[in-house]
Amino acid sequence: MIENKEVVVIGAGIAGLTSAAILSKLGLSVTLIESHKQSGGCAGTFKRKGYIFDVGATQVAGLESGGIHSRIFKFLQIEKPMASLLDPSCIVDLNDGSSPIQIWYEPSKWISERERQFPGSEKFWKLCNLIHLSNWEFANNDPVIPIRNFWDLSQFINALKPQNLLTGLLLKSTIFDLLKICGSDQDKRLIKFLNLQLKLYSQENVYKTAALYGCTVLQMSQRPHGLWHLKNSMQSLSSALEKSLKQTNAEILFNQKVNSLEYDSAKNLWKIETSKGNKVKEYHAQDVIYSPPPQGLLKLLKDKKDYYLKYHERLKKLPEPSGALVFYAALKKEKMININSNHYQFVNKELGSLFISLSDEGDGRAPMGEITLIASIFTKTQEWFDLSKDQYILKKDQHLDKISKAIEEKFYISRDDWLHRELSTPRAFERWTNRPRGIVGGIGQNPEVFGLFGLSSRTPFKGLWLCGDSIYPGEGTAGVSQSALIVSRQIIASKGMQNFNL
Repeated sequence: MIENKEVVVIGAGIAGLTSAAILSKLGLSVTLIESHKQSGGCAGTFKRKGYIFDVGATQVAGLESGGIHSRIFKFLQIEKPMASLLDPSCIVDLNDGSSPIQIWYEPSKWISERERQFPGSEKFWKLCNLIHLSNWEFANNDPVIPIRNFWDLSQFINALKPQNLLTGLLLKSTIFDLLKICGSDQDKRLIKFLNLQLKLYSQENVYKTAALYGCTVLQMSQRPHGLWHLKNSMQSLSSALEKSLKQTNAEILFNQKVNSLEYDSAKNLWKIETSKGNKVKEYHAQDVIYSPPPQGLLKLLKDKKDYYLKYHERLKKLPEPSGALVFYAALKKEKMININSNHYQFVNKELGSLFISLSDEGDGRAPMGEITLIASIFTKTQEWFDLSKDQYILKKDQHLDKISKAIEEKFYISRDDWLHRELSTPRAFERWTNRPRGIVGGIGQNPEVFGLFGLSSRTPFKGLWLCGDSIYPGEGTAGVSQSALIVSRQIIASKGMQNFNL
C-alpha cells in the first residue's frame, strides 16, 4: 500500500513534533513517523512502579514571554504546559571545600554570587553578557544558518544588526579565548565551573566551546529568560504538540520503523519504506524532514550515485557525541536533604561530573511524600557495545553501584533508603530513541562546526531536510524547536508559499 503526502517527518522528538505541527498548521498534509510507542524522544518519559521518570531532558528553556516555545505555542494556538521557574536553576558543587555555586534567576543575585565565588572575573561575565544580548536579538529575528542559497542569505541578512557584525569577529573564538582577553585564563576554579556547565549544553569544555554559543548557554538561567520545571513530566511538552497535530488532522504513526529513503527523480518525490512487525508500507512525499541524529541517514540512503556517497562521507566525519549513563531512582522526600533547587551538579573523583534532577512534591512524578531522583554522567558509547551479554550486565551493575554510592555519600542517603533504582546505558538509549549508539545531545559546539560552519538543514538532495540537536542552534528543547522553525520556513519558501512569522 502506498500513501502520498506533501511532507513526511521522521522522528517524534520535540524537533519532529514541532516541525510537523507548524507545517500542518500552515495547511500542508503531514505524516509523522515514530519508531517508538510514544513521542518525546530524549525529552520523553517512562513509568516504573508508580513513578514517572524523564528519559533525558529534565528542564526546558524558552517558555518565557518571547521565548521560542511561547512563540511557537502562540502560533499553534495551544496552551503552554504548566511549569515553574527554576531559581536557582542549578547548584554546582566543585567539591573543593568551598560553598557550592547557586545560579540565580535574578541578574543582581547572580552577579553577587559570582563576585563572591570568582573574584576578579567580572570582565569576563560582562563580555559574555554583551555577546549573549547580541546573540539573542539576532536569534529572535529568525535567521537561517548555515547559508546554502540566496533565500537563506536573505533571511540571514534581514536578521543582522550592527552589533552582530562586531560579535561576528569572535566567530572562530572559544570561551577560553574570552577568558584570556579578560585576564581570567588562570582562574582554575572558574574554569572548572565553566567546564561542568558547558559540557551539559555544548558537549565541549572551555577550550573547545564556540564563544558565541557558550556565552548564550551560560546566561540562559537569568531574567528575562530562565529555565523551567514542567509539571507532570517532560512528556507534557510532547503532548501539547500532539494536540496541535490532532487539531489539524495530521497523521501520527507510532511503532513504525523507517527502513529506507529513496528519491524518484522521474516523479520528483521521496519513497519512504517503513515496517511495523511483518507489515511493510511505502509513503511518497515531496519533502522529508529527518529529525534524529543525521548519522542515522547512513543506513537509510540507498542510492550509490557520487553525490550520495559524498554526503555519506560528510556525515561520517561528524564528531561523535557522547553517550550517557542515567540513574533513575526514588526515595522518601524526608530522606533527601533540602538543597534549594531541582538541579544539583557535583564533582566526583571517580565518575567526574554528576548532574542530579529532583522532582517536586505534587508535580505528578511520584506519590505524595516521595520524590524521583535522576542522575546522569557522560560516557563513551563505544565501550558499551563491544561487550558480551554477561560483560554488559556486570559493567552495568558496577556503574549502578558506583553512582548510587556517590549520591549516597553526597546527600547522606542510606542504601536502604532507595525505593527504586535502575540504570540506563547507551544501549538502552539506542533502543528507546533509535539514536545511533545511543548518542545524546548534538554535535559538540566547537568553532569548526558551530553556526555558519555547521551541518545545514538543507541536504544536497531536493526535498530532504534535517532538524534536531545536530543542526543550528544546537541541543535542548529550545534549540531543536528553533531548528524546526528554520526548516519549516525553508520548506514553505521552497513551495513558493507566503513566508510566515511567529
